[in-house]
Order: sequence, then structure tokens, then C-alpha cells
Amino acid sequence: MKVTSKFTINKIRLKELNQAAVKSLVNTAEELKRDIKDAQVIPRDTGNLQGEAFSIDLSNSHQGKVRLVHSAPYARRVYFNPDGMKFHKQTWTTKSKLTGKEIKHDGNPNARDHWFEDWLPGGVKQDFCINAFKRLYRRNAKLK
Repeated sequence: MKVTSKFTINKIRLKELNQAAVKSLVNTAEELKRDIKDAQVIPRDTGNLQGEAFSIDLSNSHQGKVRLVHSAPYARRVYFNPDGMKFHKQTWTTKSKLTGKEIKHDGNPNARDHWFEDWLPGGVKQDFCINAFKRLYRRNAKLK
């Protein structure tokens, strides 16, 4: 008995699937960033650490790598060595050094050091990225 088979690769569809994977990776990073903010685990003083200093590095997304980045110079110290840090968990007020007026700040009730741990292996949300990527890839690749 002799069996032969022939197949052709649909290069256009393969390219679409690769583009869908990159788009899904970027979307997953955006959802992760939003979930971390919504969980209110990042320590908050002025809001910079979870605001403009918290971004997504997409420079290597075509290689399958994205990074969540805290560009504030003190982020590493707060994350790894929070000794003596106040994690404001409720609303508080301070006086402005420039105007002398009271400024109201909102705290994060779940603020702590090592705020990414819930999303890392062993954390309570360890499957968040996997599940988000699967869902987004199915949608972006136009699969069932």
C-alpha cells in the first residue's frame, strides 16, 4: 500500500495568525496593566507610580515580549525594600509647599510592596494573562 499526500501552506493566513498573536500580546499587557490598577495594590502618594510612570514597553512585541515598566526612580526601592514606607490605604490631606493649600490624596486600600505577586506563578491571579491571551487571540485571529 502506498500513500501520498500533498499540502500547501496558506502564507496569507499564517501571516494573519502571527499578527493576531502580536496584537493579542499587546492587548493582554494592556488588560494586565488595567487589572493591576483596578486591584489598587500599587502604593500611592502622588499617583505617579500608577499613573504616567507606569507604562507598557512594546519595543519587542514582534518577538513575543512586552514589559510593564515603572519609570519612577523610586519604584524599585518601594517594591523591594519598603522599610519605613507609608502605604496610604485611605484618603489623606497634605499642604502644598507652593501654595500652602490643603491637597486631598486618594490612597489605594490594597497597597503593598511586591504588588505584582498576585499575577506571578503561585499568585491568586496567576492564570490571568494566559486566559486573557487565549480569549484575545481567538477574537483577533477570528477563530471560533
